Amino acid sequence: MVKFLLWLILFILCWPVALLALVLYPIIWLLLLPFRLIGITVKAVFELLVALITLPARLIKAI
Repeated sequence: MVKFLLWLILFILCWPVALLALVLYPIIWLLLLPFRLIGITVKAVFELLVALITLPARLIKAI
């Protein structure tokens, strides 16, 4: 909702830039999608490593 309101303000102030942003937003989103997927994968790998490293301590704590 906030993005839409900001776009409306931009549309009122400078409509060519607002229309350009409206057209370019999906293209930029598609270009950035692989970087998001890489980020999710790297985060998951680090969480797995932390879980494996702390596993012995958690097992001893559980006993």
